[in-house]
Amino acid sequence: MNAAPHTLILIDDHPLVRDGLRARLGAVPTLRVVGEAGNGRAALELAAGSHPDIALVDVNMPDVDGLELIARLRELDPAPACIVLTMFDKPEYVRQAVRAGARGYVLKDSPAGEIVAAIEAVAAGDTYYSAALVQGLATITGAEADPGLTEREREILLLVAGGETSKRIAQILGISFRTVETHRLSIRRKLGIDSTAGLVRYAIEQGWID
Repeated sequence: MNAAPHTLILIDDHPLVRDGLRARLGAVPTLRVVGEAGNGRAALELAAGSHPDIALVDVNMPDVDGLELIARLRELDPAPACIVLTMFDKPEYVRQAVRAGARGYVLKDSPAGEIVAAIEAVAAGDTYYSAALVQGLATITGAEADPGLTEREREILLLVAGGETSKRIAQILGISFRTVETHRLSIRRKLGIDSTAGLVRYAIEQGWID
């Protein structure tokens, strides 16, 4: 028996953007768009009435700031998991989104497959941050870096924050899968963090995106 599809609402003030998202996501059998809204007030009413699993939220909204909207959506019961889908690639927006309670942050020009991957990761209880954002903007200086982590461990932590799997990280860095897993275990032990979601949150909240 197939599992029920994950339900989503689309929150963006541009109808063309919503149309494009609905067309992309409607073709994915594990996802179902149950509503859309063009402003924050309508989004809150929609979420309260439809109880979606996930809300895709733009940062720039006409009445309620997208980050404030996420915080308010998280107060609902049941609360949808929120993913920011935006053109804003500034690190401070990512940090603010994490603080507001967002479980993911993806750029609008990301491939459709990455948007779907973000939704599926968040639906599974994980987090997802655009690999292009993290890898393109993350720079760690000696003053910013945690002294307990090696340079390689910090590099792997940032790739984890970008949503990369251990297999993919091994390919990117040219090292073995087992080596990546060893580094990830070391990172968890040094930071006292047991989950991937916790590692992602740590990297963002530490301000390691410059």
